[in-house]
Formats: sequence, structure tokens, C-alpha cells
Amino acid sequence: MTLTAPLSSSALPTIRSSQVKQADTLADERFGVPIDWLMEAAGWQIARRCDAPTVVLCGVGNNGGDGLAAARHLQRWGRLVRVCCIDAGRFRGASSRELKALEALGVEFSTEPRLEGAEIILDAILGTGLSREPEGKLAEWIDAINASGKRVIAVDIPSGLEAETGVSYSPCVRADLTIAFGLPKPGLTGSVVVVDIGVPREAYAAVGVDVPEHAYGDQIEL
Repeated sequence: MTLTAPLSSSALPTIRSSQVKQADTLADERFGVPIDWLMEAAGWQIARRCDAPTVVLCGVGNNGGDGLAAARHLQRWGRLVRVCCIDAGRFRGASSRELKALEALGVEFSTEPRLEGAEIILDAILGTGLSREPEGKLAEWIDAINASGKRVIAVDIPSGLEAETGVSYSPCVRADLTIAFGLPKPGLTGSVVVVDIGVPREAYAAVGVDVPEHAYGDQIEL
């Protein structure tokens, strides 16, 4: 594993994976912003950046749910090639509801990383909950992304990056662009855009992350 260098400059503080989970819970329970709303906003922000035929690769957690939400917008805009899910039966909660919406639209699903026909790969395999090196099918899918030669957009963080300390495990997706939700995460490098998905600034403050009002916006390029 590798400890990656922090972003060279940013007007925004970083937020660790443990704080992300706490802030999401507070957004729902204290401030009345449910996870479904955050996931829907995340999907919208992701899809806006996918400007060519896109294949969406999803894991089994909320990061995969964000990818499913993006896929629905891409399908409507004529830019979705297919959705590949490692194990769609493991989706729960908001992610499960996003899956049902896509199924109702007749979207093509695959249980393998079928990348043909796409110019962009949307990496929604692993999110901020990762705490160990990817293994088995997770590692195989990451390797397939890296070997594809296609443009790669990562959802929140590249799969294989551990967002508590910034450790980059092996394998780790080599993303051309990372779309970070709310705030950047430790270890992000390269091209990053931070997008607002509706987490209240007050929720971040409650977990010890002070976000200056002037530094908060719809999309911020880092």
C-alpha cells in the first residue's frame, strides 16, 4: 500500500471516512436531509460530468448506489451503455431503490465488467467505507478498469483508496477525474472536482470540519 500525497492546494478542508459517515447520519437525523436525497444529488452531479457513452461499474454499498443514480440520468440523456454490478442482490436502502428504478426502465445490467462500447468508465465500486486491500472480484474489476485504456471517472474516491488516512491500496483505480462529494478526502491526487450534494455545513461543523462559507459552491475545481 502507498500513502499518497495530499492535494497541492485547496480552499476546502478534507474530511475523513469516519466523519463522512457521521455527517451523513446527522444530515438525515438532525437536519432532515435523508440519504435518498443525497444519493440523488450525487447521481445528478456525476452524470453531468459524463459527456460520452458511459459504462457504470457498481459495488454493493452507497458508492454503488450513487453510480446507479447517475446511470438513470445518463440513460435519460442517451449516454448510458450499461450498468455492471458485482452483486446487485446486496444493495440495501436508498441503493436498492435506485436499482429498482433502473430495472423499471429496462436498463441493461451485467455481472461482469463489460466495457465495450463505452468511452467513459464510471468507477462506483468502492467508496469511503474501504478499510483493507481489495480482493477477489473487487480487485479483478479494478484491474480491468486500469487495463482498459478508457477515460475513468471516480465516484467520490477512486476504488482502492482508503479515505481515513489517504492510503492507496493495491490495486487502486487510476482515475482521470474524481468527483468528490461535499469535501475532498485524504489521499486524492490528480484532477478533482468537489461537488455539493446537499449535506448541510452545520452537519460538517458538528463532526469537527469547519467549511468556510466562501469556499462552498456547486462545483469547485481543485
